This record gives sequence, structure tokens and C-alpha cells, in this order.
Amino acid sequence: MSDDIPERRFRTLFISDVHLGARGCQANKLLDFLRVHDAATIYLVGDIVDGWALKSHWYWPQAHNDFVQKLLRKARKGARVVYVPGNHDEFLRNYYGTHFGGIDVVESAMHTGVDGRKYLVIHGDMFDLVVQHARWLAHLGDKAYDFAIKANRLVNALRRLVGFPYWSLSQWAKQKVKNAVNYIGAFEETLANEARRHGADGVICGHIHYATIRDEHGIRYMNCGDWVESCTALAEHEDGRFEIITWTEVANRPASLPTIAARAA
Repeated sequence: MSDDIPERRFRTLFISDVHLGARGCQANKLLDFLRVHDAATIYLVGDIVDGWALKSHWYWPQAHNDFVQKLLRKARKGARVVYVPGNHDEFLRNYYGTHFGGIDVVESAMHTGVDGRKYLVIHGDMFDLVVQHARWLAHLGDKAYDFAIKANRLVNALRRLVGFPYWSLSQWAKQKVKNAVNYIGAFEETLANEARRHGADGVICGHIHYATIRDEHGIRYMNCGDWVESCTALAEHEDGRFEIITWTEVANRPASLPTIAARAA
């Protein structure tokens, strides 16, 4: 791996739901993203490693190792890297307060924006009733999600043959299926209430693989998305603006980057 000079620098980057160890992880695209983008602070907002997948079947290609080395290199060069574990990498919850390789492992974090607004940084799984009270159902849903990812790869292979752009089956379903829409809405409202309970002005989370920036429920809600399907990250500019960056094609460059709900903080 070469130490590329990033073309875009931000105050902060937020990355979640990478799922290293799962076959659906698009580590190559994330590596390409990190070669182009850099920040003084990088938050890893949970499910970076997929312990559930690794328990059932070991899968760790070179790209996954390269991503870990990339993060460690950024930390050695002075970047502040904060890891907030999620449910898939819950084994790291035994190490809250530790510091390894320049990376801090914490239960949650409070990020202060340029304008002084405070944002609770948390994965969000503890507010998912399925994960907390019906783990068997969560694991079953995880298997169904893996099947959807495999189907999505086949669909997009066919789309590429005819010159069509990338399309996410799961993201489409989340927007069209009523129960999924209701679940996302309830999750956002619950996380907004948790931010309010902490005296924060907003919340930055992951978990549901649905990137967005919303100013609803009286709180700013921002979700990083994932690196299994949507390949999205949340970025904070030096002037305080927040932006969701989508990186669905390797070797995309800033001039062609699509953004979702880019707006000032």
C-alpha cells in the first residue's frame, strides 16, 4: 500500500458498519476512499469488524488487513482515531478506556462542532429492541441480509454489463417497504431522544445502514451509512458543514462525488 496524498481534507470523518470479516464488506472501496480523503479526527462508529460473521466462517482477505494497517498508519501520523464498538464488534466492549495502536476505544463520545454544537456519537444498537431482546431474531435477520447482499451483487453484475450504474436492492427496500420505513423512523426518533437526554444538539450513529442527515424531532440526526452496500461516510468540513459522501465506484474522484443532504451544521 502506498501512502497517497489525500485530495480532500476534512476536520472530521465518521465511518461505520464496515463489517470486516464478512464477505459483503467492500474494503477495497473504503481503502480507495481513504486514499483520497483524510481528517484530523476519525470516528469509527461501530461494526467495523464483524465478529458474528467471523464466528461462523473465517474470512479475512488482504484488503481487510490493509484497511486496519491504513488506520494504524493514520494514527501514527497524528490523526485522532476513536472507536465506538457496535453489536457486531461487541467483543471490544470489554476494552472501554483502552488505547491501542493510537486508537481509543470508548462506549460513546461527545463531538463538538466548529460552531460549538455537541453531537453524541454512538453506534445505536442498544436502542434496537430486536438486538437487545431477541438476539436469535437479529442473527436470523443477519443471515437474510447476507442473502440480499449476494442477490444485490448478481443484480449489479448484470447492470454493469448493460452500462447501468450501481443500485442497492436493500436500500430500495428500506425506502419502499412500510415496516422498514416505520422502523427507521422509530430508530431516528429514539436516537434523537437519547441525544437530548445527554444534553447534546445532535446524534451521529450507524447500525441501520441508512445514511442521512435530518433536522427532525428538534435534534440533528446523522447516520454514517455503511461499507457493505451504500459505501458512505459522514464528513465535517473545516467550516462546520456536514456532508454525506457516497463512494460506490472505485477510483471516483471529488469532481464526480454524489452527495446526500449536504448542508451546514
